[in-house]
Amino acid sequence: MEQREIILRAIGVLTETHEMVRRLSDGEALDTDLTQLGRLVSEVFPTIEIPSGASAEEAAELAIAALMPASVSLVEAFAFLFTQLAKIHDEGRIDVNSSELLQEIALRMSDPGDAEVEEE
Repeated sequence: MEQREIILRAIGVLTETHEMVRRLSDGEALDTDLTQLGRLVSEVFPTIEIPSGASAEEAAELAIAALMPASVSLVEAFAFLFTQLAKIHDEGRIDVNSSELLQEIALRMSDPGDAEVEEE
C-alpha cells in the first residue's frame, strides 16, 4: 500500500474517531463492527510466516523485519496529519476546522499528480 493511500485511510480513521467521540458524548451506542483503524491495520501489516525450526531470536528478527516498514508508514501518516492539524491550530486560524482541513488534505492526496504533499 502506497504512503498516499495510507494517509487517505488515516484521514478516514481520524474522521471516524471524531464521529465516535461525538456519538459517545451524545450518549449513543457505538457499532461493534471492525473500525476503519482495524481494517487499515489488518491491510497494512503483513502476515508473518515463521519457520517451525526458528529460534526465538530468529522469529523475533523475522517479525521485526516484516512489521517495521508497515509501522513506520502508519506512524508517518498520522504524524503528517497531526502536523497539518497542529499548524492550523498554532496559527490560530478560525476560518477552517479540523474536519474541513482533513477534507482538503484528502482532496489534495487524491490527486496523484500532486507532488506538494510529498514535500511537506
